[in-house]
Amino acid sequence: MTNQYISIDDFAKIDLRVGKIIEAEHIPGTKLLKLIVDLGNERRQIISGIADYYRPEDIIGKKVVVVANLKPKKIRGYLSEGMILAAGCEKGQRPVIVTVGDEAEPGWRVC
Repeated sequence: MTNQYISIDDFAKIDLRVGKIIEAEHIPGTKLLKLIVDLGNERRQIISGIADYYRPEDIIGKKVVVVANLKPKKIRGYLSEGMILAAGCEKGQRPVIVTVGDEAEPGWRVC
């Protein structure tokens, strides 16, 4: 646990949204999945390092929490336009994707 606190103003800068994974594929030769995520009013491509733990066909349809205002970045030649949240990201742990209930709609803000 960290002792470095952020203010509520810092937290308010993070745009967390519900996203629905509508496409997923393994990027050959990597530990990456290329995800297409529906954020309600748009679709985003997100590159995630979870291929060792999740098969593409098993995560399609899941509603996840997305950092929607993360600066886009090229990863292995693919543009990543956000980040999905997961728990258990320490060395040796299996990341568990943070999901939301079926009643949450893509694009809803997480607060």
